[in-house]
Amino acid sequence: MIAKSPGKLTALGGTPVFTPIRLGDLELKHRIIQAPNTRMRSAAESKGIHVPGPRVVKYYGDRATDGGLQLTEATDICFNASAYPGVPGVFTESQLSAWRQVTDAVHAKGGFMFVQLWHTGRASSTGMRGGEATISSGSIPMNGTYLDGTKCEDDPPRPMSFQEIEEITREWAAAAKRAVDVAGFDGVEIHSANGYLLEQFLHDNINKRTDKYGGSVENRCRFTLEVVKAVTNAIGASKVGIRLSPYNYFQDTRDSDPNSHWSYLCSQLANLPASHRPAYVHMIEPRFDEVLDEEQKIASLLSEKKETNTLNIFREILRPAGINFMACGNFNRDNVLPKIKTGEADVVAFGRHFIANPDLVERLRNGWEVNAYDRTTFYGADPPEKGYNDYPFYHEIASNGPN
Repeated sequence: MIAKSPGKLTALGGTPVFTPIRLGDLELKHRIIQAPNTRMRSAAESKGIHVPGPRVVKYYGDRATDGGLQLTEATDICFNASAYPGVPGVFTESQLSAWRQVTDAVHAKGGFMFVQLWHTGRASSTGMRGGEATISSGSIPMNGTYLDGTKCEDDPPRPMSFQEIEEITREWAAAAKRAVDVAGFDGVEIHSANGYLLEQFLHDNINKRTDKYGGSVENRCRFTLEVVKAVTNAIGASKVGIRLSPYNYFQDTRDSDPNSHWSYLCSQLANLPASHRPAYVHMIEPRFDEVLDEEQKIASLLSEKKETNTLNIFREILRPAGINFMACGNFNRDNVLPKIKTGEADVVAFGRHFIANPDLVERLRNGWEVNAYDRTTFYGADPPEKGYNDYPFYHEIASNGPN
């Protein structure tokens, strides 16, 4: 289907959206980034090991553009990092070899690719992990149920020990090195957002520790900063980005003072030596929420604390350090240009529209209408091609007529 817009559509070619920018080692030719979206389309090789096969090669290869940057779906740093069905990793030879085919397809079109690396922490059950206990900053479970149907309250996480935190930090760095050296990625994005393991240490409604990883904002940020230092040591700071979501509600994260607490984290990132300072920080707009609509989310944030909630707070902390800023969350043809033109972001990541439009960059460049997305197929489908590689290119529609 085509998402209709009233009147003539704006062509963004020739605007600041289509101007070059240097991001780390990369010379990008436009500012439209493919956001990381969990799609659960990798093939099962054995329990807990999923490999990105030909359909994944086509999916990312179709969306690659000359001088464009794509961020992969969240990818497991080690066995049982997520235990989600259809989610790939970078911890086996078969996965790395398969990812090399993906990065080769992207590079063949002149594009660049970062892999987003994660550990889900309390977002996966013990049963999903084959009996390996789920871990977090503490023992507070999420509400609801896990993907396997287990009630979260019946399978609460246990607090990570210092040794486990050190081990996972080393694993993040090792995964980054494998991803770049073996799989051919141009860099990695550290996932410290959306209620997953690292963010379970950042939010004060979850992290109730009383040791050096809890209590004060300085302690709650420690794990994330240690991972940043380890990963930049492993592959170089110019190849590292990080995703943060200060206003996140997803998976029961709700911080008491996101403006102050993430300002502290950003100041720490900005003050790192150049050898550890990430190339970019990727943040999710306050208006975006997995459940609430935009109006409800903004109203909820305002009801909690009567102050402005805006990513500009963090952008201005990072800017003097030369850290590029990537914004994401409910962007479209109409609001991307002001975001770039005003300098509120260096680049903007699109998620849902990139899912539905393999040629999204050209549609925005030329003022072509976009395909409507099917939300029911975002996180897997039967058959797996549904809502994945079956969205038409604009030239196919122009040749055959609208669906």
